[in-house]
Amino acid sequence: MNRDRSNSDDPRLGKTLRNDFKQTDFIAEMKKEFRELKNFYIDEHKKERLQTMNSISGFFHVLLWIIKSMFLHLTPLRRVLALVGFILLVLGRTTFSDSGDTIVLDNGLLGGILILFVLMLELKDKLLAKTELEDGRKVQKALLPDENPDIPGWKAWLYSRPANEVCGDLVDHLNLDNKLISLTMADVAGKGLSAALMMSKLQSTIRAIANEGDSLSVLASKVNKIFNRDSLPSLFASMIYFNVEPGTGKLKYVNAGHLPPLIIRNDKIEECEKGDAAIGIMKDSKFSEKEIELQPKEAIIIFSDGVTEAANEVGQFFGKERLINTIKKFKDRPADKLGEAITQQVEYFAGDAPRSDDLSLIVLKRS
Repeated sequence: MNRDRSNSDDPRLGKTLRNDFKQTDFIAEMKKEFRELKNFYIDEHKKERLQTMNSISGFFHVLLWIIKSMFLHLTPLRRVLALVGFILLVLGRTTFSDSGDTIVLDNGLLGGILILFVLMLELKDKLLAKTELEDGRKVQKALLPDENPDIPGWKAWLYSRPANEVCGDLVDHLNLDNKLISLTMADVAGKGLSAALMMSKLQSTIRAIANEGDSLSVLASKVNKIFNRDSLPSLFASMIYFNVEPGTGKLKYVNAGHLPPLIIRNDKIEECEKGDAAIGIMKDSKFSEKEIELQPKEAIIIFSDGVTEAANEVGQFFGKERLINTIKKFKDRPADKLGEAITQQVEYFAGDAPRSDDLSLIVLKRS
């Protein structure tokens, strides 16, 4: 019984391969994979050199650079095994005679086995790293609120989508002791695990001092000093922090280096003032508190650069102009539907291009 159940739980190789052949668009997938290899292994200097080459020469240069970079990224043992395996593949079969007997050695088979062994080791490392990142993502998700905040007189929609397994953006809300609701969006510089860890540090710092009753300028200064003290050198984060007053249209906020939010007011799109310095750059940075008031059906949209800097396959950015046009088109929708329309337009624009940055969005609309 146990053996049969175990076998039924494992995917059958033949069936899996048949499904792969049926479902995969090989030409499109190969182009996508090759493009991602170029973006990962080839630096900007080499990309500039490619502009001066014809297509055939460029292709072989790209192939050579990718192979060289892959080879150099291997551990010393794996480099030696890969090199020996490649040499054996080139040699092919070797024939020699001994006392009238002819012996044939299949070097190609041994070389293939060595290269396959190296690939298996690399895949093992990748799967281990991916498992750890997925666990990190689960922890990140557990630290963030599951639902949108319930604010009397307002409808709020919060969204964040990581570019990879873990996220360097922070989208959070908190019920304060003075009956206000705080909303935070922050974007830690960089990507990957380091940005995700510092994002968690920033979230815990904000939550720890948000109820101290300070003005928002003082709160931002405290967050900045802690982040500057505890973060890595040259690491910073943009942050915009709101206090929302339930039952009224009053908003107080502080902007530390974040993109200015957009306001839907009188059927027009307005841009808020630019903010102060980003969090963590200088320990004694000063921050100014701003206040705005929205009327019924007016809204404010807070977004990360993952929205405006989402790029398509030819390197064009979605940009602020497309974002404004999207907001104008869907401005009469409820907060959640407006937010979903924006993210859908960004995803449609990006197409199959690799996601280069986390995408975060807050839509806050007066009821």
